Amino acid sequence: MTRPLRADAQANHDRLLEVAASAFAREGTNASLKAIAAEAGVGIGTLYRRFPAREDLVEAVYRSETERLSLAAGRLLEEQEPREALRSWMEQFVDYMLTKQGMSDALPVILATRDGLRAHSREVLEEAVSHLVTAGRQAGDLRGDLDPSDVLMAVGGITLIAGHEGQRELASRLIDLLFEGLVPLTPGS
Repeated sequence: MTRPLRADAQANHDRLLEVAASAFAREGTNASLKAIAAEAGVGIGTLYRRFPAREDLVEAVYRSETERLSLAAGRLLEEQEPREALRSWMEQFVDYMLTKQGMSDALPVILATRDGLRAHSREVLEEAVSHLVTAGRQAGDLRGDLDPSDVLMAVGGITLIAGHEGQRELASRLIDLLFEGLVPLTPGS
């Protein structure tokens, strides 16, 4: 059983993941680990104690970003109406996917070799979008026939297109178009 980290060690761990996610999104997984450690305010030895291999850090960032996006659904529903919460979540999904694209050289091998990682990620993201879609349906803000898996696939496709084009703002415009299709044409439909 793994012992919980001390508060300061947990803060360092979280900061390393945050900085690494930004570095990987910007520079790919070949980003300097020394620069990541320095920006996180820790020594390189701390980074290597937590993540002995680069792949361990990539996996930890992937897991952390997936969890963060999953948890965002509930937080957004507490702060916004369901329709706006889903729209905000979609924008966060785009940012998540862009971080994954920065890890695209290493992530396929990690997903293929770490049992259940891909399935777990898909499951938690489907649960998150399902939670948002259900709340939107119940509020009458979203079409009753929406399949949450379709919504997730559509926003994923948008991200791939925008990422390929290198245009983050294109993703937001395409989400606007998609979002119009999620709203009932007449109230209650």
